[in-house]
Amino acid sequence: MRAVVQRVDGAKVVVAGETVGEITGEGLCVLVGVTHDDTVETAARLARKLWSVRVLEDERSCSDVDAPLLVISQFTLYGDARKGRRPTWNAAAPGPVAEPLVDEVVAQLRKLGAHVETGRFGADMRVSLTNHGPFTVLLEV
Repeated sequence: MRAVVQRVDGAKVVVAGETVGEITGEGLCVLVGVTHDDTVETAARLARKLWSVRVLEDERSCSDVDAPLLVISQFTLYGDARKGRRPTWNAAAPGPVAEPLVDEVVAQLRKLGAHVETGRFGADMRVSLTNHGPFTVLLEV
């Protein structure tokens, strides 16, 4: 599993003009990609890492300050554009595999006590955010 994590001062996801997920104030916007060999255990490890990683102001974590997370599925994180001009998506897990694992990340975060908002799997989403820093890290578990 791969995640692009951005420290934000608010973020939201809009689908067809409807806001489907939104966080306000300090938190994390997390884009999650799933590959073929990811499992429920991988999803749980990513959730624990997201909840505890110290990337907020003053080296705090979401668990330290009860900061919200906006989790959005993004298969393009496993795109490969090293050859030619068109990326391939071979390393990205197909929807029937990826969707339950992204849902599992969200479920595990909630089990840890996190307030989590989400995008809509497979939808044409518009994501807007205020990146605080700017601060962006790539996590792989």
